Amino acid sequence: MAEDLQVITGNKTEQYRSLIPQVKGLLDGEPDLVANMANIVAALKEQFNWLWVGFYVVKPTVVPNAFGTMAGENDELVLAPFQGPVACTRIRKGKGVCGSSWAQAKTLIVPDVEKFPGHIACSSLSRSEIVVPVIRNNKVVAVLDVDSNEYNQFDSTDQQYLEEIVNLLEF
Repeated sequence: MAEDLQVITGNKTEQYRSLIPQVKGLLDGEPDLVANMANIVAALKEQFNWLWVGFYVVKPTVVPNAFGTMAGENDELVLAPFQGPVACTRIRKGKGVCGSSWAQAKTLIVPDVEKFPGHIACSSLSRSEIVVPVIRNNKVVAVLDVDSNEYNQFDSTDQQYLEEIVNLLEF
C-alpha cells in the first residue's frame, strides 16, 4: 500500500500515467469498496486540484410503506466518498449530468455546465464537468463525478484515464 502520493507536474497524460500505478498501490489488498473509492477521490483531488471529485452509488430509493418499514422502489444515485464542497445527496436517473451519464451508460464531458439542460448546481462554482459511469455486468453501479471551476477543463484524455481508474474498483 502506498503511504504518500507523488504529485507530479507536466502534461495531463504524464500526470495520469504517474497517478494510475499509485492508485493501484492504494487499492492493492484492500477489499473495502468505500475505502477504495475514498482513496481514489483523494488521489485525484490531490493530483489535479479539481473543485469536486466524488462517487455516487446506485441504490434503491427508500420510502415508508403501509407497515411503517422501509422498502426499495426505483433506484437513484446516492452520494458516496467525495472531496470538495458539500454535495447533492440523491440524484434521480436522467437528471443532471450524473443522472444522464447513468441513464446513457456512457461518459459525459460538459465544457460549460450552464449550457447542459437540467444541470443540477450543487455548487455555483462549478463551470465544467465529467461524469464516468462504473459499469459491472452491463449495469451502471456508480458514477465518478468531477467538477472544475474552469470552463473546458475535461477532454478525451481525462475520459480515457478516468475510465481506466474506475475499472480498478471491485463492486
